[in-house]
Amino acid sequence: MSDVVKEIEVDAVDAKLDEVMEFLEQNLEAVDCSPKAQMQICVAAEEIFVNIAHYAYGSEIGKATVRVELSGDPVTVTITFMDNGVPFDPLAKEDPDVTLAADERKIGGLGIYMTKKTMDDVTYEYKDGKNILQMKKIL
Repeated sequence: MSDVVKEIEVDAVDAKLDEVMEFLEQNLEAVDCSPKAQMQICVAAEEIFVNIAHYAYGSEIGKATVRVELSGDPVTVTITFMDNGVPFDPLAKEDPDVTLAADERKIGGLGIYMTKKTMDDVTYEYKDGKNILQMKKIL
């Protein structure tokens, strides 16, 4: 398949989550993404976007860019989230101990853990004043 790159920029607020999810779903359906892979990608994307909305800009409202790249054979979807918020690497946090009962675990980190487990690759960098989190899934 020839490479396809599309992106949207939205306010980094919970109210824009539906718009982001619709954008992702449309692009995934265009390449006949399996329901299982689409669900995994959407759950991971929701986690990342909500974290940006809640933490990147403090009490201010900033922008978030979501880019979808479809390429290769087998088809690989790469979703990149970019914001100009406070530098934060969610991958640096230690994975939660999922062997413990839910009430014994520390709060937080489970969404990022699930993202790392369901995607084929997840990377983070802070470059040119931007948080850039990228996740890939081979379809």
